[in-house]
Amino acid sequence: MNLGFLGSGAITSAIVTGLNAETPGRHSILLSPRNAGVAAALAGRFPGVVVASSNQEVLDASETVVVAVRPQIVRSVLAELHFRPDHHVISVVAATGVGTVAKMVAPATKVTRAVPLPSAAKRQCPTGVHPNDPVAVELFAELGTAFAVDTEEEFEAICAATATMASYFAFADAIASWLERRGVAPAKARQYTAQVLSGLADTAAGEPERTFESLASDHATRGGLNEQVRAYLTERGMFESVSEALDGVMRRAAAGRQ
Repeated sequence: MNLGFLGSGAITSAIVTGLNAETPGRHSILLSPRNAGVAAALAGRFPGVVVASSNQEVLDASETVVVAVRPQIVRSVLAELHFRPDHHVISVVAATGVGTVAKMVAPATKVTRAVPLPSAAKRQCPTGVHPNDPVAVELFAELGTAFAVDTEEEFEAICAATATMASYFAFADAIASWLERRGVAPAKARQYTAQVLSGLADTAAGEPERTFESLASDHATRGGLNEQVRAYLTERGMFESVSEALDGVMRRAAAGRQ
């Protein structure tokens, strides 16, 4: 695939790293010079990765263009560029709808949104894609699993769900910090917590036919310690708060499309 990247930040780095993890040089990749340090480092690590002299050069030499700049600057960056009708544009810009991006990249008409995560670097990334486009699905399937959805509302929901990543690590930190206060050495507390949570994730991934609720019930023996903690958190509205927080993210995304 002939790929160009507008923006050379963390997500671009993760995608490029993942694409070169098994077969370096399989794709021809041209990087934006915006983040010179990251772009140069990627070009130095992988064959077939080159840093362009300008964003326009990225467009001129690419068939598929990944727009990976911050939403605050996407309009100003794209306003300076000239797209071709045959460009295939994949936007990973947060809170910016397909229709909005399409207006900014006209006369290009093939526009897709995706929400790749840092785990793309390890080819373990679940990537939401909208609309269901074969080129984008093929690209992100190479980095893990592509979850193509039919409507932008579904896509926004998937985007909102990714806003729980920081809270996941904060939850892990709360457990590890509690262990430390009980005398467990910090390194052991962290390693133990990480392995417990990793094992739970593996259990869920290995039993795709099971709901998370059924797994929770299986891990909460009646009268046991897991049941006690789950009941305590439920009574204090922790799980309802998660839903409310995600609703807030959805409202923010809707406002960004207006």
